[in-house]
Amino acid sequence: SATCENDECSPSPCGADQTCTDPDTAANKLHDFECVCNSDNSLKATDGPARCDKDECKSNPCGKDQTCNDPIKELDSVQDFTCTCANGVMTTGAAATCEIDECNATPPPCGMSQTCSDPNKAANKL
Repeated sequence: SATCENDECSPSPCGADQTCTDPDTAANKLHDFECVCNSDNSLKATDGPARCDKDECKSNPCGKDQTCNDPIKELDSVQDFTCTCANGVMTTGAAATCEIDECNATPPPCGMSQTCSDPNKAANKL
């Protein structure tokens, strides 16, 4: 007796950057294939393409003490994340340069009758 198979993954019904698996290729087992995103295997769908999101903030592209926000997480949306410093300085697509003038600290770092000068105000040069 002949066995008929139906591999729903051939040709692949999944979207770009997705892997298709069909756990049961029997001819009478339809709509059981699964599409899994290659970028994040927790993103998957049965009987159709998965929605593969990519959160650019996941890789921590912003510097220390910066907040990252990725407003559009679709795979083809790149470099739209923003990095925001505590002082409000914001940059899109890269870490922000958060300038901190240590002379404005409370309490002041210099004593009375002294002048404070901070030649390097980069946040990582405290």
